[in-house]
Amino acid sequence: MAVTVQECLELQLLEVEMLLSMFPKKGEISLDEDAVPSVQRYLRNADGALPPRLEYSIAIDVGEAKVKVDLQVLLPHMYPHVAPQLFARSNALHRQQQLQLNTRLASHISSLDSGELRVYEAVQWVKENSLPYLENSKISSESASKEVVVKETLHRMWIYSHHIYRQELRKKISDCAKKLNLTGFCLTGKPGVICVEGLRENCEEFWHTIRYPNWKHISCKHVENVETEGSVDNLRLFRAFEDLQLQAHGDYGLRNDYHMDLGQFLEFLKQHQSGHIFQILFGVEGKLSDK
Repeated sequence: MAVTVQECLELQLLEVEMLLSMFPKKGEISLDEDAVPSVQRYLRNADGALPPRLEYSIAIDVGEAKVKVDLQVLLPHMYPHVAPQLFARSNALHRQQQLQLNTRLASHISSLDSGELRVYEAVQWVKENSLPYLENSKISSESASKEVVVKETLHRMWIYSHHIYRQELRKKISDCAKKLNLTGFCLTGKPGVICVEGLRENCEEFWHTIRYPNWKHISCKHVENVETEGSVDNLRLFRAFEDLQLQAHGDYGLRNDYHMDLGQFLEFLKQHQSGHIFQILFGVEGKLSDK
C-alpha cells in the first residue's frame, strides 16, 4: 500500500517532538514558530496546499570541550520515505574537514532503510564522529598560523533562471544568502538572475539549498574566483544582499508574465564592475541606449 504525505508528515512531527524533549534548552533547536502549527493545520484539513517543508537546526555538543556543531535539517514532504537534507557545520571546522564530515554523514544516512526516522540517527552520528575532524581542523589552524602569508579566495556565482516571482522563493533566497554571509543580489521578474559572492563552501551550500528539491529552470552560468592575501571582504563587488526590482519592459498591469528592463540591468552591472557578465548571461553584447 502506497505511503501518503499525511502519514509522512505525522511521522515528522513525532520525530520533532522527540528531538525537542531531548534538547529542551533554549537555543538547542532552532525552529520557526509557525513550522509545526502549519503542518498540523494541513493534517486537520488535507484538501489545502501542502505546508512549507519542516526546516530546523540542532546545536550538538561534541567532545569534552563541548564544541558546537550545528546540524541543519530540511525535510521533504515524503520523508522518511525519501532522504532528508542534512548539513553539519561548525566555526571550529575548516572547509576541507567540514566537506569530509558531511560526505561521511551522507554516506551513513544513505545506508539506513527507507522509512526509518533518520534525523535522530544523524544527531548521534555527528556527536560520535565529529571529534577527529575538529581535531584535524585545530592542527591545521596551528600550522597555518605559522605561515607568513595566508591566501583566501572569493567565490562569485552568476545564476540564471527563467523567472523569479514568488515572494516565498525570494525570501528563501535572501534569507539563505544572509545566513551564509553572502553578498550580491536577486533580480526579480523574467528573467531572474542571482549573484552571490563569498567563501566557496558558502556559495556551494547556497546553490544546493535553493535548487533543492525541484527548481528545474535554473542554471549556474558563470563562476569567478579571485585570490587575495588579505580578507575576501575587500574583493566583494556588493556591500550586502539586495532584492533587486527593476522596471518591467512594457505595460503588463497586474500580470506576472513580464520582462525586466535589461537596459537598466546592464547599467546596474556596470555600476558594480560586472558589465562583461551581461553577454555571458544572455548571449548578446549589452549596449546602453543614448539618453
